[in-house]
Amino acid sequence: MPQLFVFGLGYTAKRIAAALPAWTVSATGSDGSVSFDDDDAVRAAVGRASHVLSSVPPDGAGDPVLARYADVLEGRWLGYLSSTGVYGDTGGAWVDESSPIGSGRRTARSDADAAWLDRGARVFRLPGIYGPGRSPLDRVREGRAHRIDLPGQVFSRVHVDDIASAVVAAIDRGPGAPPGAYNLADDLPASGAAVTEEACRLLGIAPPPLQTLDEAGLSPMAREFYSENRRVANGKARRVLGWSPRHPTYRAGLRATLAAERG
Repeated sequence: MPQLFVFGLGYTAKRIAAALPAWTVSATGSDGSVSFDDDDAVRAAVGRASHVLSSVPPDGAGDPVLARYADVLEGRWLGYLSSTGVYGDTGGAWVDESSPIGSGRRTARSDADAAWLDRGARVFRLPGIYGPGRSPLDRVREGRAHRIDLPGQVFSRVHVDDIASAVVAAIDRGPGAPPGAYNLADDLPASGAAVTEEACRLLGIAPPPLQTLDEAGLSPMAREFYSENRRVANGKARRVLGWSPRHPTYRAGLRATLAAERG
């Protein structure tokens, strides 16, 4: 039976593990079976695994997985969940895997992305992730949704189950899906305001008023999010992985999310 070891069994990694029902999966994280700091247990579990996936973000000292366990990763299929934030602000222009990285607000993420590529990993660059239990629908229900008035500002996003299907496709294709970067995003970049409006429509709730960034009273981290503007192309993942998003737009993804939540 094939075995996968996951560093960081969080929201997205859980969906990936669930999409591999015939596999034995062990992991670190609050819902995992192994403590990240239990050196012997981690090394033993990785030693049994044919495939290793990391969703652990970098910290101030770099990538914690590579810093501690790089030597035991040799000879295994490697996957890393990165971020399209590595591309930085492009003024709304499209980016693909050939676009330069390292100019964004998260240089530590760019460094980790590059380090995993150097290790021969499949690096999945992800935009805003949403799905059941973590989506604009929840923000609307909880009164936390905003509509920021920023003409021309667009973001890409991806449904969590489309990430899972792409990672599974990369695993299934083996050498046919070579190491390298893969953007995973839907086909319709859109403004945050448009997505909030659609979530409100689906829930039958009046949308919040349009506000400027100052009026919205956002946290410094949230304001930084709005400092970048780009569209993410997914053509390589389509060509090489044979993947296409089951939820190609935020409209389709939000409808599916709401249906899943309602059972």
